[in-house]
Formats: sequence, C-alpha cells, structure tokens
Amino acid sequence: MELTRETIAKVIVAAFLLNLTVMGAGAWFAYQEAPPIPDEVVGPDGETIATAETVQDGKAAFQQYGLMNHGSILGNGAYYGEDYTAETLELKTEHMRDYYAQEAYGSGYDTLSSAERAAVDQTVRDDLDSAHDGSDTVRYSAAEGYAHEQVRETYVERYHEGDHDRGVPVGMIDSTEEAEEFADFALWTAWFSHTDRPDGDNSYTNEWPYSPGAGNDATGAAMTWSVIAMVLLVGAAGAAILLYKSVKLPEPSAEGIAVPEPGDVSVFPSQRAALRFVPIAAGLFLAQVLLGGLLAHFYIERAGFFGIEELFGVHVLQLLPFSIAKTWHIDLGILWIASTWLGAGLFLPPLLTGHEPKRQSTYVNVLLGALVTVVVGGMGGIWLGANGYFDGQLWWLLGNEGLEYLEVGKVWQGGLLVGFVLWAVLAIRGLKPLLDREPVYGLAHMILYAGGSITLLFVAGFMFTPSTNMAVTEFWRWWVVHMWVEGAFEFFIVAIIGLTLVSMNLLTRRSAEKAVMLQALLVMGTGVIGVSHHYWWIGMPDYWVPIGSVFSTLELLPLIFILYEAIGQYRAMTESGGFPYKLPFMFIVASGVWNFVGAGVLGFFINLPLINYYEHGTYLTVGHAHAAMFGAFGFLALGMVAYMLQLSIDPERWDGSWLRASFWLWNVGLALMVFVSVLPVGFLQLEVAFTESYAAARSLAFYEGSLVQTLFWARLPGDTMLILGTVIYFADLIRKRFVLRSSAADPSVDDMAVAEGIIDDD
Repeated sequence: MELTRETIAKVIVAAFLLNLTVMGAGAWFAYQEAPPIPDEVVGPDGETIATAETVQDGKAAFQQYGLMNHGSILGNGAYYGEDYTAETLELKTEHMRDYYAQEAYGSGYDTLSSAERAAVDQTVRDDLDSAHDGSDTVRYSAAEGYAHEQVRETYVERYHEGDHDRGVPVGMIDSTEEAEEFADFALWTAWFSHTDRPDGDNSYTNEWPYSPGAGNDATGAAMTWSVIAMVLLVGAAGAAILLYKSVKLPEPSAEGIAVPEPGDVSVFPSQRAALRFVPIAAGLFLAQVLLGGLLAHFYIERAGFFGIEELFGVHVLQLLPFSIAKTWHIDLGILWIASTWLGAGLFLPPLLTGHEPKRQSTYVNVLLGALVTVVVGGMGGIWLGANGYFDGQLWWLLGNEGLEYLEVGKVWQGGLLVGFVLWAVLAIRGLKPLLDREPVYGLAHMILYAGGSITLLFVAGFMFTPSTNMAVTEFWRWWVVHMWVEGAFEFFIVAIIGLTLVSMNLLTRRSAEKAVMLQALLVMGTGVIGVSHHYWWIGMPDYWVPIGSVFSTLELLPLIFILYEAIGQYRAMTESGGFPYKLPFMFIVASGVWNFVGAGVLGFFINLPLINYYEHGTYLTVGHAHAAMFGAFGFLALGMVAYMLQLSIDPERWDGSWLRASFWLWNVGLALMVFVSVLPVGFLQLEVAFTESYAAARSLAFYEGSLVQTLFWARLPGDTMLILGTVIYFADLIRKRFVLRSSAADPSVDDMAVAEGIIDDD
C-alpha cells in the first residue's frame, strides 16, 4: 500500500478535528462538572467555619508562596513535602477518630481496644462517605468541625512559623490568616475527595487518594480499564506494525548519497546570530543541574547542605527554600531546551534555501534579547513574588503564579508567547523560498505547524486566574504541560529530524515529508487526547478514565516507531564510514532511546489507571519525567547544538572530544540516577501506598526511612556525572566560541551545497 502525502495530510486534519472536538467538549464539561466551592461551610450549630472567599484566598496563597513546588495538591506538584489533599484527609480522619473516641469512651483513640477502635472507625467512615446534596452550604458534623480547626492550627504552625525538620522555612506563608486560608483550601480538596457526587457512587476525585480510614479505595473502573488498556496495547501494536510495514516509505540508505562536508557549507549572518542562543541556553542548563543537585540533597538534609549551616550558621533553607529552587529548576529546564530549539529553528532554514532575508540577523538578535529579558524578569519575579514584594494582583502578574511548569507571572508568560510568535515570523521569512514552492503539507510547512502548535497550546495557560476553581485550573494547566510534551514537542522532534536529514542530503525533501507526516499522524492521533489521563483524580468526571486509558496506552506506539527510524537512519549513515556528522546523530539516537524508555515504557506503566491511582505523585513519576524531559527533548536539543557547531567551525579546527565526553557522562549519569535511585524509591513508595495509604507513602516518616535515605545517597554518582558533563559542555562552548568561521558577507544559493539540491527537489 502506498499512501500519498495528500492522503496522509487529510487524515492528519481529520485527527486534529477529532482532537479539537473531544478536548473542546471536555473543556465545557470541566466547568459544568467541577467540584463546587460552597458559599460557606457550617458546623452543626450553624456557625461559619469556612467560606468560598477563604477557600479562594487559600488557593491564592498556595500559588503565591510556591507551595505547589514544595508539596502537591491532588497529587500534582513537588514530592518533597506532603500531598496537601491526602494529608489533610488523613489528619481530618485522625482528629475525627479522637473526637468520637472521647465522646463515646472518654479516652483517646490510641488507648481503645480493637473492638472500640473498629466502632469508631466505622463511625468516621459513615460520617465522611456521604453524597453532596447540591446546595451552596456544606454542613459539617461536630467531629468534622473539630478536625477542621485542628488542621488549621497544624498548618499555621508549619507553614507560617516554619518547621525545619520538614524542610519548611520560617515565614513560608507570610501571615497566620493566610496559613489558615491555605488550610481551608487544602481541606476543601479533601472534602470533595471523600464526598460523592450528587446521585453518584464515587467521590469527585473517583475515590482518590487511597485512604482506608476515610473509606477511599480504587474504583472498579480503574481495574477494568487497566486490563482493557493492556489488551488494547497488544492489539494496537500489531495493527500499527502491520500498517507501518504496509506503507511504502523510503528505507534509510547511504547508497549514492553525497553528504555535504561541513567546510562546503557557508555560514550566513542570521546563522551566527542563531548560534548566540546556544551559550545562553548552556548557562541556563548549568544553573538547572546545579539546582537539581541541591534539590536532591534537600531530601537528606532538610535544612542544610553538607553541614554548612552548623559550620557557618547559615541555613540554606532560609536563603533558598526548596520551593523556589524547584521552581527555578523546572523553568530553567524548559527554557534552555526551548532556547536551543529556537536557535536551531532559525539556523536550519538557510541550509535548505540558501536564502538570507534582509536584516534577518538583526531580528534574530532582537528575539534573543527579548528571551534574556523574559528569563531574567521571570526568574527574579518568582523570588520577589514568593517573598511578598508585590502587592495586590502584581504577585501573579509579575511574580510567581505558582503552578508547576507555569510558575512565572502572567506578564512574563505573555512575553514568552510574543517570543514564540516572533520566532514563527522569522522562520517564515527564512523558509519562504520553500514555502512558496511546496504544498501546504510540505516539510517547511510541517516545521511551522510544529512551532505553531507549541504557541497555540501555550495560550491555554491564559484561561485561568488565581480565583478559578482548582479542578478547572488543572484542566487547562495540563493542556499546556502535557500537550506540549505528548503532542507539540513530539511533532517537533519528528519534524526537526526530517529537516536535519534533508539538510544533510540523506533524504529527498519529498521522502522526508511523507515519513514526517506519518509519524506526526501517530503522535497526533494518540498524544493530544492522551492528556486526559491527568484528569482521573483532580475532580473531573469519571468518563475520562476510559478515554484516558485508551489514548494514553496508544501514546507508546509512535515512540516505538520514532526509535526504530532513528536507529535505522543512524545505521545507514554510518555504514560507509565516511559520514561526518556521527556525533550529532549520537545525540539524536540517544534522544529516541530515552524517549522510548522515559515517555514510552515508564509513561505507559504509570498511566495505567490502577497503577496511577496508587503511584500518582510518587518517585515513579520523577523517573518518568527526568528520563522523558532531559532524555528525549534535552538530547535532541544538544544534538542540534553539535550539528550547528560542526557546520560553523572550520573542519581542521573541529574537536568533538569534549562533547563526546559530555554525551557519555550525561547518558550514564541519567541512567544511574533513574534506575539506581529514583525508580527504586518510587517502587518502595508504591508498596507503602498499596499496603497502608497514599498519605503514608508521601509522609516524612517514609522519606526518613534508612533504606530510602540510602537510595537518596545513591543519586550522588549519577547527579555528579550529570553536573560534570554539563560543566564540560559549557566550557567546550566557551573555547569553541573563538574558532567559529566568519559568516558569508553576500549570501547566495550558489554558496550552499545543501540548498542547491533541495530547491531543485520537485
């Protein structure tokens, strides 16, 4: 069977419209089905305990003070602190037990006999396992009212007064009132986690978190759809392989290929300007891995760093709390990868077109300047906002919006959005000769579609404010976070690899277009709706369980084919032994391998509903995230850097030994970190969540266990190798800065050994 580019393009459009319909309907239902914020919560005597205003103000405090990057809410966020939903539910249950024990037996719960405890336990479960009546007022029992006040006191003591044993700095939340409001917000999420929907059998979170004392346990749907997902994967994999093999696509081959030598390719002014993105990104990368080392050590010394607080009387925790360090670590990771891709996207067009638009290099420098402004402003705003230097609404506009992966203030997010648009304009200018000659499904158009989808999905981050219901906020946040990764970024990966192969004359443009489009179809058909596996436990309706199970399972398939293609291409290119770009393609193949391992294998495992119910927000997710983010997207970015540098340096002065050393340090270091430390901790957490409760798996007692602490120390070799590899990489860029070739003064297609073949490829 031979599919034309036109046919694949039509199917991609159909898949896009299906995705748009499903997710658009899901957005409408998100507002309709979100857990209600009651006008007031009252006790048995009618006294007001909490109000909608205190809950919403508590959500604002949660965001402003960066608590999502200290602990998590509804399982989403950082894993250093407790999950606030699970912990407040656990504390609420414990205090209610004490209340009923005193009321019935005049003694503390811990002193009761087993029969008496069983009676109290049942009373508490009966109290909590009720359905919402749909009214605007929530009525607490006396025991619930008592428990609510006790949790408030705990949160004031911990998050306002500080608790260094838990890694909480003094004054993390600025005032007692705000700490109480944060408790109201966390307790609201606990309330809808144990309260059934009106006329429903399950709570708003589908009985998450697992809490036997509160009566929360996995639903039958979680088990059923986990089994269906595994069966579906086997069947879909067979069908996909059959389709993939039956479609006639060009096999990678080195026969008859004339790969342009680096010295044969001219470097134009806009490409030299695009190269300036690389050292900026490398600086961000170095800062990120250093912060990562600090974050890993915080799990061992919660208030110190190798004992320096005792030697010098300096508490690192007070100077740089975990929450701010984690915020910077995440944002810098996104920024250095995105910056590198922006630079690569502006470096490659002249290779394909031999075209240098007027003043293109000036505009590239403007984009770089805008990027630096946003980075400095955003990172500084995070610290200022979290430390209370912005009044009124400025804290989330200029400071710290406080949502994981979307931490920077809205103004800085707007700056990033403008930067994406400006990049698209510059890419269009650079690719114009190809855009004018090829159809709308051509390779140059694919690059713009991939970049445009990144921009479009980022707009979802502007669909909420601090006063938006948390369940709706999470719905939109995952549009940005997950659809970037599983949709736009994967699309960009296959497009950029295709573009690179064409720029090396290893594939004709038409052949690359067909291969990229088929890969994009697989990504588009699974990854976008696959975002719904994030909606199972955050207060969205239970129909996301079957939808998320199906599409999350299928996300593994395109990653298998991407890896297959990458390895096949690398083998073909290295067969003759004369291929000059082996080092860049080592990175690209590593990207495919880690994409399959991190996003594919580990992602599939933790996305099964029944597994996800217990592991959601544990170190298993940490392993998946690091292997997928750095392993897949980071290595692709670094491969593009190696390619750009090799083209920009005289062949006789090119030295790839330092980059090769960094490559192996990064790969071995990442493997050690993930498989020796992070995943074992995650499996231990999963066992505790299975046998005890989710709150126990996220507790300080778990993290301070001797075996877990040993595994935390086991991160040191891997982390050290990652840091050392980045230091060598950064140093290598500095020394290579002095051996770059001069750019061509008068760009012409005749100067481009690559472009001559591309433009003529009709």
